[in-house]
Amino acid sequence: MSIEIVVLPKMGESVAEATIISWLKNEGDSIEADDVLVEIATDKVDTEVLSPFTGKIISLKYSIDDTVQVGAVIAEIETSSASKPLTKPKEEVDETPAKTVIEDKKIEHQDSANTITPVNIPKIKEKETVSISTKSDRFYSPLVKSIAKKEGLSQKQLDQIQGTGKDKRLTKNDLLNYLKSDPSIESIQPSVQSTEPIPPIPLAVSNGDDEIIEMDRVRQLISTHMLNSQRTSAHVTSFIELDVTNIVNWRNANKEEFQRIYGESLTFTPIFIEALAKTIQHFPMVNVSVEGKNILVKKDINIGMATALPNGNLIVPIIKNADQLNLLGIAKKVNDLANRARHEKLTPDDTSYGTYTMTNIGSFGSIMGTPIINQPQVAIMAIGAIKKKPAVIETEMGDTIGIRQMMYMSHTYDHRIIDGAMGSMFLKMMADELESFDSSRKI
Repeated sequence: MSIEIVVLPKMGESVAEATIISWLKNEGDSIEADDVLVEIATDKVDTEVLSPFTGKIISLKYSIDDTVQVGAVIAEIETSSASKPLTKPKEEVDETPAKTVIEDKKIEHQDSANTITPVNIPKIKEKETVSISTKSDRFYSPLVKSIAKKEGLSQKQLDQIQGTGKDKRLTKNDLLNYLKSDPSIESIQPSVQSTEPIPPIPLAVSNGDDEIIEMDRVRQLISTHMLNSQRTSAHVTSFIELDVTNIVNWRNANKEEFQRIYGESLTFTPIFIEALAKTIQHFPMVNVSVEGKNILVKKDINIGMATALPNGNLIVPIIKNADQLNLLGIAKKVNDLANRARHEKLTPDDTSYGTYTMTNIGSFGSIMGTPIINQPQVAIMAIGAIKKKPAVIETEMGDTIGIRQMMYMSHTYDHRIIDGAMGSMFLKMMADELESFDSSRKI
């Protein structure tokens, strides 16, 4: 007999934690290898964790709705295999996430200092060089201690913060919430600002007849990600109008044959993604992410397609190596990911490692929009609705007016990395690629 531990596995890029949705087994139950042990929810998708062992469940380390760090021990299983050295349980991830938290704060300070919009930024009045004692009866993870040290909290202050983790353990979120609400924190204003006092944000007040709907977990995560993106990136948007008559006519003429031959629907999305992948190859600096003061240029072109779910929430499945796929390959990927998204069958890997995102707001009737960048990417494209409009047509016999299929595209980019010239040239090349679509192309 031996005791084996089960840890929360890594589930894709930037996924550092997950929430326990439900345990499929109880303590004392028998379990087979590859049986589903627990259902979890990440900030991207819901998924299952399988047992790597056959045996009897000795303990389950977390309760439903607990937030668990990747790498943490979630269960112990007694097996009949030869005894192995038991890996020391990992209460929380190492120092790396703490470094990320601090770096994110620095970025927010730098961004706020260069914007006209008044933003309150937490700053401790007096920074102390403190030592967080390890002799306290209360457990503090290395992550919590690192944040506390960076923020100048004393051991006494730390001991007084109420914890919401297992056995009242102080979690990272508990500490960050305390830092936001502590009365000893003062607000500083950006260097470029009005001399007028900043009015407080008014509170929403119900008149008693209003319906109050609590945000679900996914909507709360979306809200957090959108605000973090606005605070992190300097958003700029460029627009262009283009003639997609050739694409509309070709697609209408070939969609039934495409379905008959390949068994796949032919929508506009694969055509746009194909053109986008070609354009990105000419502008590698839009296919990057920012890590502190470094720019990470991605070699793979992994295009995310923002997809609306039946419940109104949003998810972004990823078409990996889109530049290496032909139109049929992209169409198959688009249809498969969209179908599995609608039926909540996506895996964490399906939504990880994206390098650029496209959102088709035209499918809902919008002619143009200014989307928010999907962090840690630095750009996103919005495709507007295709509308018939009168337009000038240049011919050998002179200019004339005709009815054309017209569309707006917008390119939102992070001005820290992409300046207006590059952002606009990228958009123009994308438009040229679509306008020059070969209407005699074979399927």
